[in-house]
Amino acid sequence: MVRRIASATPMVQSPMSPLGTTYCVRPNSVSMNLQRRPLVIASTDEAKVTIIYAGLLIPGDGEPLRNAALVISDKIIAFVGSEADIPKKYLRSTQSTHRVPVLMPGLWDCHMHFGGDDDYYNDYTSGLATHPASSGARLARGCWEALQNGYTSYRDLAGYGCEVAKAINDGTIVGPNVYSSGAALSQTAGHGDIFALPAGEVLGSYGVMNPRPGYWGAGPLCIADGVEEVRRAVRLQIRRGAKVIKVMASGGVMSRDDNPNFAQFSPEELKVIVEEAARQNRIVSAHVHGKAGIMAAIKAGCKSLEHVSYADEEVWELMKEKGILYVATRSVIEIFLASNGEGLVKESWAKLQALADSHLKAYQGAIKAGVTIALGTDTAPGGPTALELQFAVERGGMTPLEAIKAATANAPLSVGPQAPLTGQLREGYEADVIALEENPLEDIKVFQEPKAVTHVWKGGKLFKGPGIVKATRKTHISIWGAAYERQNKTCLIIKRRDNPE
Repeated sequence: MVRRIASATPMVQSPMSPLGTTYCVRPNSVSMNLQRRPLVIASTDEAKVTIIYAGLLIPGDGEPLRNAALVISDKIIAFVGSEADIPKKYLRSTQSTHRVPVLMPGLWDCHMHFGGDDDYYNDYTSGLATHPASSGARLARGCWEALQNGYTSYRDLAGYGCEVAKAINDGTIVGPNVYSSGAALSQTAGHGDIFALPAGEVLGSYGVMNPRPGYWGAGPLCIADGVEEVRRAVRLQIRRGAKVIKVMASGGVMSRDDNPNFAQFSPEELKVIVEEAARQNRIVSAHVHGKAGIMAAIKAGCKSLEHVSYADEEVWELMKEKGILYVATRSVIEIFLASNGEGLVKESWAKLQALADSHLKAYQGAIKAGVTIALGTDTAPGGPTALELQFAVERGGMTPLEAIKAATANAPLSVGPQAPLTGQLREGYEADVIALEENPLEDIKVFQEPKAVTHVWKGGKLFKGPGIVKATRKTHISIWGAAYERQNKTCLIIKRRDNPE
């Protein structure tokens, strides 16, 4: 059921846009009061249960089930099993029923960047040149597209994810669950520094010790040097709402003048970052390429390692021993290789070419060694994130079922204790569920076609499927100045209108 009118006050809800909000303006003798009402584009009847019958149910972790059923009650998965075994109490309940070819957990991307700028890969300079309002608009669109593509959860590892998550959670915009690090922590001259700009410009904007009136500390990067600065940097991200802490523990590709093989931050600094995060029940995710940075991050206690381009058997054994998650981010490398480095500065393109083969060998080695892997793309919301599943299979050597597990069941490990029960179709887990019209075990590229994702439930609510109004880039809102007289009050109605083209 789609509730199109959510108030006794005559209003028309607008379920067409990631920024859609209904506004009711009531003039009175004192002033015009603007009330914001959250967008409703999902099934909202809490008294109902949802029963989904699936020809094939992929649980996330475990073997698929044929002729299966799943029951959602109060945002939680209440039953998973054979359709013949559905408890009668659910069959007797008021219910919405769906039949789908394939059912599985919603997808995760565990390495996103919520920068919202239009030229992220050009040495980060566009981040400072982009107004936050523009970033917010792009991110809102990207988050809506992500949900429509079957991604019900994102982990943001440098960006405005903390702020976007609040807007999603309060109903202002529509998008996946977002678990963000806030800013990524970098040393001066580290992977988060912007070498194309004067140091004063960078430190004035992103330096942790430069607060000023009106300073939110809400950028995508945070420059910190020394034990006390990194301690403050961690606390600042937690103040923003960070669910995980991101640290640049080696040089990188996109940072113009540093070396991916060199470690960044001292052992003492890394130790304080991990300890301060743990005090607030957060884990630390480390950007690392070279072995020196990898080993330093492992020794410091980081629980999620990103990229890990120059790893070997010693690294894999330590990661398995200490329960460290690996997020490879292969697709961003493949995309730039295929485009001959389009969009990169020459220094970054040279570094990417130098590490591409080593990264692939490391990825394949981790899979063979049995390291726990989650999938992430190192891209922006709404992009071609499903490519990561294809490359996990075709380049990394996973089976389609293993790739799906890495994109679902393993993914919540990327936020450690902050993770909800999700990523699997199991009783008691949150109902983040998607349906497909084709079998991804036969063709992993199915996820790249948005139309193949026929249904999306997030938290038990249907955000894509029959009865849910679809938004397109041609859809827009227009304000009709129709005056509605009721109880001596006038209400201006914001109505939805589809572009007829």
